[in-house]
Amino acid sequence: MRRRIRPFLAVASPVTMAAVLALGACASAGLAVHLQTLMPAELAPRSVAAVAGAPMAIVLEPIRLPARVDQPQWLVLLPDDSLLALEQERWASPLRDEFRQALLEELVAHTGVVEVRALAAGAAPPVRVGVEVRRFDSIPGREARIEGSWTLRSGTPGALPWRCQWLVREPAAPGIPALAAAHRRAVVRLADGIGDSLVALRRGSPIECPRSDPR
Repeated sequence: MRRRIRPFLAVASPVTMAAVLALGACASAGLAVHLQTLMPAELAPRSVAAVAGAPMAIVLEPIRLPARVDQPQWLVLLPDDSLLALEQERWASPLRDEFRQALLEELVAHTGVVEVRALAAGAAPPVRVGVEVRRFDSIPGREARIEGSWTLRSGTPGALPWRCQWLVREPAAPGIPALAAAHRRAVVRLADGIGDSLVALRRGSPIECPRSDPR
């Protein structure tokens, strides 16, 4: 499978290309498997403010991911536009589960929401949060890039869902650990955008979609 992504070809240096080719060599050398994660190492306070009172109840729906990246092996984009699966670099759990749990932890920690498993009698319907990831690109020595949309459904009868498009790009130093860290930062930024929207919904304020990164 090949895709045309001209910007990477234009900026890929010989050092970067050599590093990527080395990754492919390691993939066939019978080395130990390294597990990477999207889960945050720590949850430091940031600027997304929670609303006083009872916490907002949400349901975070299963993350929708492109099938080609929803596999244990890392799939990286090479300078020649091809994709390489790295057998020795894997996600600690299925990528859709990693993504969902990391996003949920950020939302709970920084917006004061709670995820409900069952609705108590008389309780207000939870806000349903849906996330669709159309691209999840791992470009060694350059960047982590995720793109997609999210929807918020308030549960109020007749209410229309809110939908935001997003593109997040985080620079990455050479090496898979640095690329994993860049993906974690991208998930944090996504959580901040969704968190802002949830807080606005709770306050009855207009929901504004965050500005996407330039392509």
